[in-house]
Amino acid sequence: MIRETLALTKRELLRLGRNPQAIVTSLLLPILYLVLFGQAFNFGNLFGGDSAAFVPFVRGAPTYFSYFSAGMAGFVAVTATLFIGANVIFDKLFGILKRIASTPASAASIFGSRLIAGSIQPIGLAFLVLGLAYALGHLGLSGLQVTAAIGPVAAVQIVLAVVILSVMFAALFLAIGFSIEQPQTYFAVVNAINLPVLLTSAALYPWGILPGWFKTLASYNPITLAVEVIRLDLFAGAPQYYPESAWVYLLGLLGWAAAMILIATLLARRALAPRQ
Repeated sequence: MIRETLALTKRELLRLGRNPQAIVTSLLLPILYLVLFGQAFNFGNLFGGDSAAFVPFVRGAPTYFSYFSAGMAGFVAVTATLFIGANVIFDKLFGILKRIASTPASAASIFGSRLIAGSIQPIGLAFLVLGLAYALGHLGLSGLQVTAAIGPVAAVQIVLAVVILSVMFAALFLAIGFSIEQPQTYFAVVNAINLPVLLTSAALYPWGILPGWFKTLASYNPITLAVEVIRLDLFAGAPQYYPESAWVYLLGLLGWAAAMILIATLLARRALAPRQ
């Protein structure tokens, strides 16, 4: 099973590498968000440039753009997983998946290989967003300001947050792709999941302007949990504004991941079961 999974994973990665247009296209959205949306919304001006008054609204981040950049990493880690399931549907329409299923490869290998290969791009995009946001600060624009000393523990926490978030949504959308036959239906279903999750998170909104009921809802959102880990590790002033440590938020994120991957496994097993 391991050999089959590795072979199919290599195949998926080679196919991704032969389609540079898809990679370039996937980069456009985070770049536009950072260069346009992030630069345009300077909430600090609402406080007359008084950064001390503004910091509580962004939970210890030095600027809104820094707060926004960490949120965008989580945002991109989720949105980039949408196309993983769509690729499965197109493979079914063109008969590619049927040919793969006729080989000795098990259903677990088929699902696992696509999950591994499909998760690499969202993870890479999330860290690309952080790198680009940091680089913008050296180009005369608003940029990500890292005010905390990032040691090995903090680096591991950030990586875990991004990887867990990407893998859990990739598994769910991949399983939905195996279960649905038409691309129109697929995008309707995943948008019904994706948009409410994104819009009820604290990825983009300044925390201090949110109503109490929204804060309660956002506190349990998996995207919020991942983003809070990133902000706690990037900004020295952040810990006093968060009730828990980064490890607690990671534990909550793992709980979400276990639930989503269980659902995804059940959906994929049913979809990939031999037809009678």
